[in-house]
Amino acid sequence: MTIAELRKKYHKRICEEVIRISKDKTEYPNFADGSNKSSVEIAWGIVKRLKCHNNNVKLRGQTTGDRFEVITRDFLSDSFVRLLHLRPGKWSYSVRSIISAFYQYEHLAYLATVLSKDKALSSALGGDYIIKPDIVIGRWPVSDEEINKKGSIIKKKDTAANLSPLREKNHFGSISEILHASISCKWTIRSDRAQNTRTEALNLIRNRKGHLPHVSAVTAEPLPTRLAALALGTGDLDCLYHFALPELKSSIEEIGNQDQLDMLLMMIEGRRLRDISDLPFDLAL
Repeated sequence: MTIAELRKKYHKRICEEVIRISKDKTEYPNFADGSNKSSVEIAWGIVKRLKCHNNNVKLRGQTTGDRFEVITRDFLSDSFVRLLHLRPGKWSYSVRSIISAFYQYEHLAYLATVLSKDKALSSALGGDYIIKPDIVIGRWPVSDEEINKKGSIIKKKDTAANLSPLREKNHFGSISEILHASISCKWTIRSDRAQNTRTEALNLIRNRKGHLPHVSAVTAEPLPTRLAALALGTGDLDCLYHFALPELKSSIEEIGNQDQLDMLLMMIEGRRLRDISDLPFDLAL
């Protein structure tokens, strides 16, 4: 199955499990802002292009955001496995795993324990060190046997490469995964949600001990001016990914909203906004 076919499968699941559509056209898709005419028009355009027909999505105790996270995680897992020849390794894909479970952030568990016992220190340093990203991708360390699979590269008694976390032998006690990517999923974007995403990203950047994981966000927000809250600027997020970028662009062109189109093109041409189908390839970097 190609990435394009997986993308189509991804959209089919979102249509069936996440997007709510009323038969009454006075209503609007549940990723639009009902108080904003452009948001509603663009959302309807995306729904039309994705050929969503389900009118009565039942989430069965899960929120829209929860389902969006799971379906996006499944898409990334199905896609990335097809790129293993470009990025070999043993990978894991999970939702809401705490970052202290990964090698670069193990020390945060100890820090949280110390802060919980010292209120003065806690008030001085603040909290919220141990976050739970919406989607995390981890890589397991490799054994010496795997390292030497194509020839003698390292021996047990060597004094070289005894600290790198990629080598399984260098993990003391339990073996920890290496955090490869942290992906925030936002069904829609409001100012508070944008700020939370950036705060999580800065947490990952500042508190790591080791390699910085990919830090990205995925959204279904239809308004480019709101996408800009996450897409513009550099230093925290690698890039913002839209769940249906070509469909978004076509929808905006159809309604003739030049301001929104100009903003969209600026983010795309500025390498700050990409389609969900680009993300698996970017994770292989």
